[in-house]
Amino acid sequence: MYFIYIIESKKDGRYYVGQTERLDERIKRHNEGRNLSTKAYIPWALKWWKGFDTRSEAIKIESKIKRIKKRTGIEKYVKEEVFRGVAQPG
Repeated sequence: MYFIYIIESKKDGRYYVGQTERLDERIKRHNEGRNLSTKAYIPWALKWWKGFDTRSEAIKIESKIKRIKKRTGIEKYVKEEVFRGVAQPG
């Protein structure tokens, strides 16, 4: 199983979109500062995720979400595509 995930910085509220095979481990790496693009915005909290059978499916959806530039657009997309989450959009 491969996951698309969206994390939110508790520091400034920005979102980061990624994909992984090991979701818990990946979030931990973000919060340990082991990802250059997210290190400056620690701590991160998992907001939404969705599982896929193949990595190619996950990468396709990750790219689609990354092209959505506005926060409200991302929130609308995850709601429509039935992502699981720890909080409701908005």
